[in-house]
Amino acid sequence: MKTLKKYMNILLTGATGFLGGELLVSLSQHSNVDKIYCLVRAKNKEDGLCRLQKVFNLHNDKFDTTKVIPVIGDLLDQNLSQSLINDPELKDIDTVIHSAANTSFSRIYDDLIERININGLKEILIFSQQLKKLKTFVYVGTATICGKGMTNTVVKEEDSPNLESKHFVKYTYTKMLGEIAVREFIPEEKVLIVRPSIIMGDSRPWVPRSYVIMWAVETINLLRLIPVNAIAPLDMIPVDYASKAIIELLFIQQRKHSVYHVSSGVHSATSALKMADVIKEYYPDKPDFKFVKKGLINQMKNWSRGRLQEDSELHNYSKYLDYWSDMLGDKSRLRIIFAGLEPYLEFMELGQIFDNSRLIHETNIGYPQSAHDYLNTCLPYFEKIDIFEGALDP
Repeated sequence: MKTLKKYMNILLTGATGFLGGELLVSLSQHSNVDKIYCLVRAKNKEDGLCRLQKVFNLHNDKFDTTKVIPVIGDLLDQNLSQSLINDPELKDIDTVIHSAANTSFSRIYDDLIERININGLKEILIFSQQLKKLKTFVYVGTATICGKGMTNTVVKEEDSPNLESKHFVKYTYTKMLGEIAVREFIPEEKVLIVRPSIIMGDSRPWVPRSYVIMWAVETINLLRLIPVNAIAPLDMIPVDYASKAIIELLFIQQRKHSVYHVSSGVHSATSALKMADVIKEYYPDKPDFKFVKKGLINQMKNWSRGRLQEDSELHNYSKYLDYWSDMLGDKSRLRIIFAGLEPYLEFMELGQIFDNSRLIHETNIGYPQSAHDYLNTCLPYFEKIDIFEGALDP
């Protein structure tokens, strides 16, 4: 494997986000990177610098303002591409990393998700087309663009995108369309599509940049009676591994492919049961985890409405219903939890593992830690998660 000996000038979107923040900090420390222009929503450059400063402050990383430069812009702006084209400071950019996206699973944001993830992407693509020095366009997608039709299988890169695939949420659908758009605008030899699987937490013992996905795990920890297949494989990785893998792929001189899964693969996959075994040791005073069939979720919703019939199977778990009543106070609050959690349960049922052999064979990164192995580093931060706030914007 050969690495590039050059100085990159990068445009990075999503720099204040979960994965984008990790990419920003790591790239700023890379000796082969000259400038990182970060697209940020802000009133002015001073405000933009403050937003970027927070990214570095979280773990006390050095913030080099000569290397990290805010570019004021909004993916919702229909004139964004033209304003970027008109900025002479950006003419020497040779690498674009599009990490920004709206990742919400909530249907109330479907229109916003489409505007950001498709229309906003196209603004970046139009700008990138005009870059005379463009060498690489990195699109950070998601392995879950394969949709819900592929179950209990190992998904390979060539299995997606497939326009006939069905999706649980608008987010994965728009990321599939995003990949297609990238290939329409950017020459194949300049395209690098990276598809992280489910990113949860950080394998390092410090505050994670985001509680996304951790919210779902903490909600499962709270409920203890879970309508999901406990042993279905889950493909999860920590954010630090995702960032490191993307940067390694970026600096390979001759990639053999244009699309890579950044995932646990078969080697490091986990399951709800394996994670529950770790969590229960940390919270010994809570009821034991009990995994039940998916169909009971409707009975759980009926219970929260006070409409559970006397002959319902859910009465067999009265210990958990009493626990929910004590914990929630108002049982109707369970509906709020399930409104946010249900899409996650649907994904957990799929049993999808994303093949990572391309990544492993072409880089030196090695396999990630399994989620049940690094979960202990995340557990101390679970108490910071607001379950109900997360349920309203999953």
